[in-house]
Amino acid sequence: MDQIEDLFRVSSLPNLAHTIQLALAPVFLLNGIAAILNMLTGRLSRIVDRARAIELVFTPAGDPAHARQVADLRLLDRRMWVVNNAIFTGTASAVVLCVVVAFMFIARLAGFGFARTLAAMFAVSLLLLIASLLLFLVEVRMAVQAIRIRDELLERR
Repeated sequence: MDQIEDLFRVSSLPNLAHTIQLALAPVFLLNGIAAILNMLTGRLSRIVDRARAIELVFTPAGDPAHARQVADLRLLDRRMWVVNNAIFTGTASAVVLCVVVAFMFIARLAGFGFARTLAAMFAVSLLLLIASLLLFLVEVRMAVQAIRIRDELLERR
């Protein structure tokens, strides 16, 4: 028991304050990830609402609107898949970042030296965040394609 207490003993209050500062610096990134995840869940909610609205007025196979509804539902299904994966990678980024913060704090208090591992984990967190943002970009492009007004409605020649 005394060994554990010695392991986590900080020699001075300024050292403890510095340790907390080092461990919490990446938390600002975590706040940004949380905002991105909030936005992505909002987009997913809107996509689901749109799919349900189409399902309510879904027409039988012989109806002229049927093909358009099926195409819209397929696109919405694809967009849901992309946003869901963006949420997954964004959440994974946040989890890895939380592990980095916790391990930074513990490593500093305990005197462990695995900075390279923590740096690699931080890089993984950033790569996951990049993947999430790229998926968001793909979904936005899909959404823009979906809302383009068909030429026949614009009466273009």
